[in-house]
Amino acid sequence: MRQAGFTVDAQNIDDTSAQRAKAGVPLELASCHTGVVGGYAVEGHVPADVVKRMLKERPKIAGIAAPGMPVGSPGMEQPGYNEPYNVLAFDKSGKTSVYERR
Repeated sequence: MRQAGFTVDAQNIDDTSAQRAKAGVPLELASCHTGVVGGYAVEGHVPADVVKRMLKERPKIAGIAAPGMPVGSPGMEQPGYNEPYNVLAFDKSGKTSVYERR
């Protein structure tokens, strides 16, 4: 995210569930990283260009997530192999939809 121009304030904590809940991330979308940018939650290995798209479009959602740790997502690259995955949008009620297919 830093390489894409974002300012990052990383905090390593033992139990991320409280921060995830505060950000409004549904439990079933939980991953290894939780962030907040521009008022939106960003969960997991979401590509920076997708975050930038969300910030430009300003959709009426609570945030986006790349659940789990899909191979080929940022930080999970493996030479010669990429796993198709979806970046999901979610609203405050927990309803999800596909925001972008990767």
